[in-house]
Amino acid sequence: MNNFFSAEIIIRAYEQGYFPMAESKDGDIYWHAPDPRAIIPLEDPKVPKHLWKKIKRGDFDFSLDKDFENVIARCSEREETWISQPIIDAYTELYYLGYAHSVETWQNSKLVGGLYGVAVGGAFFGESMFNTVSDASKAAFYYLVSHLKSQGFVLLDSQYINDFTKKLGAIQISREIYLNILKKAINLQCSFL
Repeated sequence: MNNFFSAEIIIRAYEQGYFPMAESKDGDIYWHAPDPRAIIPLEDPKVPKHLWKKIKRGDFDFSLDKDFENVIARCSEREETWISQPIIDAYTELYYLGYAHSVETWQNSKLVGGLYGVAVGGAFFGESMFNTVSDASKAAFYYLVSHLKSQGFVLLDSQYINDFTKKLGAIQISREIYLNILKKAINLQCSFL
């Protein structure tokens, strides 16, 4: 990995409100800092009733950091993706350094969904999710929210807003407000695991 795109540079970028994305699976990597910025408030997530029933019934099992490399690979398996091989390599390095993390959703001992992101202090930067079974990625998301709250995290960054993240509770805030929240969040002594 070159110095422009090292694990250390990526973490410093997150701390200043930037994150990397590739143009495409084989495209160049650019730094993004959207204004407004999308975040998902952690205070009171609204779990849809049908999904809550599935979770309570035990339709899914969850794990943390059990299969990171498979999760990021599965997240990249789309016709159009910003998760290029250099992104996969960088985030896998961040995983081994203790910054990148995954939530896995299992059904009958088979990986059916999950998500990954980066944790710095009390901030979690959500990157991507996938599912092969209906609601498996949403279930991973709500498991993540519960976990982050239990660990004292105060910021869940979803970067850009779209129809899917809106359904998860994403809102947009100005870059100025985002940077104030970010500064407080990254100075917290939170542990993801």
